[in-house]
Amino acid sequence: MEVKILEEKKNRLVFAIEGDTHTVTSTLRTALASDEHVKAAGYHLEHPLLGHPQFIVETDGANPRKTVIAALKRLAKDADKLADEATSELK
Repeated sequence: MEVKILEEKKNRLVFAIEGDTHTVTSTLRTALASDEHVKAAGYHLEHPLLGHPQFIVETDGANPRKTVIAALKRLAKDADKLADEATSELK
């Protein structure tokens, strides 16, 4: 996957995620929804087979790039925890 920044302002970040459709973008949107500084987070996919999702994050003034990075780190931590728990249960 590749991320391309399309627009960056003080409280708004728009980026494309190439190589994904709904998997990462939907999960990221959910993670951002729980952040107290995020006013809006969503994505748009013009065509499910040809396009790349364009993700939009708007904050209350917090740095949107840092907000997205923090959400991705939370997701990575949750994925690691799930992998550990599933591995121990499946042994």
